[in-house]
Amino acid sequence: MARYTESKCKQCLREHQKLYLKGAKCYTQKCVFTKRNGALPGSNRYSYRRQSDFSVQFREKQKIKRIYGLLEKQFKRYYEIAQKQSGDTGYNLLQVLERRLDNVVYRMGYTPNRATARQLVTHGHFTINGKSNNIPSTLLKENDVIEIKIKSQKNKHFEEPLRGVEANVPEWLEVSTYKGKVLSFPEKEFFDPSIQPNLVVELYSR
Repeated sequence: MARYTESKCKQCLREHQKLYLKGAKCYTQKCVFTKRNGALPGSNRYSYRRQSDFSVQFREKQKIKRIYGLLEKQFKRYYEIAQKQSGDTGYNLLQVLERRLDNVVYRMGYTPNRATARQLVTHGHFTINGKSNNIPSTLLKENDVIEIKIKSQKNKHFEEPLRGVEANVPEWLEVSTYKGKVLSFPEKEFFDPSIQPNLVVELYSR
C-alpha cells in the first residue's frame, strides 16, 4: 500500500502551518515547527514572492491531503464522491474525509494521531457493527458502532483510552471506554476554520 515516507515535520513546515501529525508532541516545545517558527531552511529567499491563484489552491489541496494522510488518487476519488452529492462540494468533501474509519478512531481519542489510527485499524483491532474491519478508508454511516475487540483491549495502545489533548471528542460522536457510535455526520461548525475546501473545488474546476 502506497504511503507517505517523508518527515511529518517537513510536511508542516512546507505548508507553513501546524498540521498536528504527531499528536501530543505537536503541543510541546519539542515541535520542530515551533522551534523553526514555521520556516523551511532557505525559505527567506521566497518570502516576498506573490503566490498565484493556482499556487494558493494547490497548497490548500496538499495541506488537506497531508492532514488526512491521503495520496492524490485517494483524494481525487473522495472529491468525485463529494461532487456527486447535492449541496456544497467543498463541505461534502470534508464530511466524506471525516467519515473515514481511521479518522473516526482518531476523533474518538483512541489514538494520538491519524497515522497510528490507520495502523491499528489495519492490524484488525476494531469492529464495525460487530464485524471485524481492517480497512482504514471505510466510510462510516450514521448509527454505525465502532468497538475495540475484546482481545485487543489489553493492547498497550488502549490502556488509557480517551487521554490527553486528543480526548476532545466532537459532538457528532458518542464514545465510551471501548466503544463508540456515529450519531450523525459532522456539520460545518465542527470543521477546522483554517481549512478552505472551496479552494480545492476551484482547483479541480480549472
